[in-house]
Amino acid sequence: MGVHWKLGYPSMNNADPPEYIYYVNGAFAPARQAALHLDDLGLVRGYGVFELLRTYGAQPFGLQAHLVRLQRSAAQIDLELPWSLTALEAIVEETLARNDPTDVTIRIIVTGGASSSFLMPEGRPSLLVMVAPVKPQPDHLYSQGASLITFDAPRFMPTVKSLNYITAIRGQQRARAAGAVEALYCDAQGVITECTTSNFFLFHGDQLITPARDILPGVTRAAVLTLAADRFEIIERPIHRSELSVADEAFITSTTKEIMPIVRIDEQRIGDGRVGKRTQWLLELFRTSVRQGLVPMFEPA
Repeated sequence: MGVHWKLGYPSMNNADPPEYIYYVNGAFAPARQAALHLDDLGLVRGYGVFELLRTYGAQPFGLQAHLVRLQRSAAQIDLELPWSLTALEAIVEETLARNDPTDVTIRIIVTGGASSSFLMPEGRPSLLVMVAPVKPQPDHLYSQGASLITFDAPRFMPTVKSLNYITAIRGQQRARAAGAVEALYCDAQGVITECTTSNFFLFHGDQLITPARDILPGVTRAAVLTLAADRFEIIERPIHRSELSVADEAFITSTTKEIMPIVRIDEQRIGDGRVGKRTQWLLELFRTSVRQGLVPMFEPA
């Protein structure tokens, strides 16, 4: 018997969450029994990639697009991914079938697998699918808007959704200490790219502007661009910090935040400091379209 790294929830006594069933390397197990070997490269070296999506009701949102991005991330770090997209989709669907899939997040993780040297992959990658309840964001963040802080730190391979979250965690810690929802990457030259777990957008009038380079191409971002294309002029280009003072509106997008209005970044008020009508229109359209299954899904660029 090898030493295993247990997954799942810690004991919370009477406040225990539902016991979800996880998929781990070809088998299904209750969350508290799911385990990986302690020599897994995801643990000892942070060598791995992942995806996070959610269901609306019981329907996964953008599953195929997320799996394509997982495949792309693995290829960029030379991580073997022996499962086809069809096989991965079937595993996710089977995991959902063994759980109550209503409004849950689905975390798909691929690591380098167990390694006798604790360094080099040995052709046995690990695959995990983990389910957890969606944690709704507070309503006031959508009605009153949220704030960001800027954060200048080097980011490891921004186009890869890797397990290396050191920089993102540092940014999140600073954001929470400042009462902000997210940290916005902004380098010494004032170039803005994205947040630690979200994509970033600005409105200048009816121009919708978002960075397209050195970012993780978000699935929600792609859906928003599709929905917005008929009403707004879409411009994908670098954003400079100096533009914040003249922006009319700003928002961020992610799987769990959907479209979240931003009314302040550091000490800079965005627009008039209130949730803008264009952002509110997009949020309402996104939510309505997703619930009705009307969002055209494309692979993120």
